[in-house]
Amino acid sequence: MVETLEATVGLDRAMASYASADAERSGEPMTKEARSFDIVVVGAGAAGVGLGVTLRDLGIESFVILDRAAVGASFLRWPRQMRFITPSFNSTQFGALDLNAVCLHTSPAYSIGVEHPTGKEYAGYLRRIAKHFDLPVETGVDVLSVATGARPKRFRVETSRGDVHARFVVWAGGEMQYPRTNGFRGAELCLHNSQVTSWDDLGGDERCIIGGSESGVDAAVALAAAGRRAVVFDREEPWTRKGPDPSQLLSPFTKARLNSAVDSGRVTLRGGCPVIGVRRKDKGYQLALKGGHVVDCAEKPILASGFVGSASLVRSLFDWRDDGFPLLTEDDESTVTRGLFLVGPQVRQGDVIFCFIYKFRQRFAVVANRIARRLRVSAKPLEEYRSYGMYLDDLSCCGDDCAC
Repeated sequence: MVETLEATVGLDRAMASYASADAERSGEPMTKEARSFDIVVVGAGAAGVGLGVTLRDLGIESFVILDRAAVGASFLRWPRQMRFITPSFNSTQFGALDLNAVCLHTSPAYSIGVEHPTGKEYAGYLRRIAKHFDLPVETGVDVLSVATGARPKRFRVETSRGDVHARFVVWAGGEMQYPRTNGFRGAELCLHNSQVTSWDDLGGDERCIIGGSESGVDAAVALAAAGRRAVVFDREEPWTRKGPDPSQLLSPFTKARLNSAVDSGRVTLRGGCPVIGVRRKDKGYQLALKGGHVVDCAEKPILASGFVGSASLVRSLFDWRDDGFPLLTEDDESTVTRGLFLVGPQVRQGDVIFCFIYKFRQRFAVVANRIARRLRVSAKPLEEYRSYGMYLDDLSCCGDDCAC
């Protein structure tokens, strides 16, 4: 049964082997001597690799991408049954970039050959991108701290292999390693969905799932496919929500699977049931619902509460919004630390959410353009990004314009 963080040791070893292979490909390993670059990118996932290709397209050479584990490490942590909810399709030659591509002229549909990739498959795509574009990725490097340096416009990035100095830092860290586990009393007794390697390995006939958005419903569907029952609790009813923004809805891919699982009788949805606490009872657990109701659970509840995100590791270098996301300028730069940029699923601009790959990749060119201007590098190559919907600097087009 896979129910503890210790159970991910095998996965960590697997990622270490990925990191070793990446290190061999990316050239000389880091030394203890301090080095200097124009740009340090923290994180070699979809955001870090995608931005790296954008910097390459601008002809910028003085940068490095650092990751504590491996290229695509967050995707390697996905449960085995998890798939991309956004479909991949060979459409690039028709001017419509694959929704899951992180850069121009590539397509996971073409290289992987599936419509909804697994995490492992997508990590392989990212590794091929890093190799093809000869990105300066260095893995097995843990970033310990980021501080403004003594000299103006310089950062000191402390790592497990020595200090690195840079004029700019782009934070592109993942989310899967930083689950949100403190939403209510007793949340620590639950099993966060990110700690599950395979839903097939969980014991018991039935599981209670706290959270009915994408990750919670995905867990329920996977458990149903494994022949088990699942009861999903949520303070609202996200499975019935409608609107124009896919970031706030269940995807069509998930809805279709959920409908089949509900029809099978293996998944029960309980909306309007906020969980306010979890406690042990005998050999099982109890969920305390708002209003005084109590639900018995024989097995450890599944917590599908989302992630705090890796930007929390450099919290003091950002101001923070009321909703818990970093406050950014119109160029996705920290409002309090000049030269520190954010890319990836934690980016928010007003009410616009950039949590999907096809959304946050639209901001790579925005960040790259600002850095290029300060480095006095021509940003003309970025015009091609506009033609493929990869350069979104006018957010007025992000309103509700769906006719039906």
